[in-house]
Amino acid sequence: MAPWSRAVDDEWMSLALSAAKGSGPQDVPVGAVVLDADGTVLARAGNRREADGDPTAHAEILAIRAAAAVHGDGWRLTGCTLVVTLEPCVMCAGAITMARLDRLVFGAWEPKTGAVGSLWDVVRDQRLAHRPQVLGGIRDTECAALLQGFFATRRDSVAHPDHPS
Repeated sequence: MAPWSRAVDDEWMSLALSAAKGSGPQDVPVGAVVLDADGTVLARAGNRREADGDPTAHAEILAIRAAAAVHGDGWRLTGCTLVVTLEPCVMCAGAITMARLDRLVFGAWEPKTGAVGSLWDVVRDQRLAHRPQVLGGIRDTECAALLQGFFATRRDSVAHPDHPS
């Protein structure tokens, strides 16, 4: 099993940030990476909701699906860690729990839709059979800045529609 430390989580968050930057141009830049117990990358993904016209195409869901396809234990991602740049929503928090991920590491907090402590705390609900270890706020300033830049550009293009973006 890979040793977990702040330095390792920071390194893994770099991979998630890179995946976020690969999101479609109309998609909110959120990135996710799934690593096995040895720290080997199983999958990475960026948001593709707009690009795919799919409301479930969040980075976390796409990365979980891809990791499950290569992990070797069917849909169970036991021993795996999901690293994502933004606190997961209710759908993604449910998928994290159902996939039996052991750890969740995320960057920026999401006070409007966050389901890992901000608005709800789905993954640590005592009524659930599986609850991953959670570490939030890893490189949160950098993760939040990526999102803020995306939304600032969108607001600016709405305020100045004749100005090329």
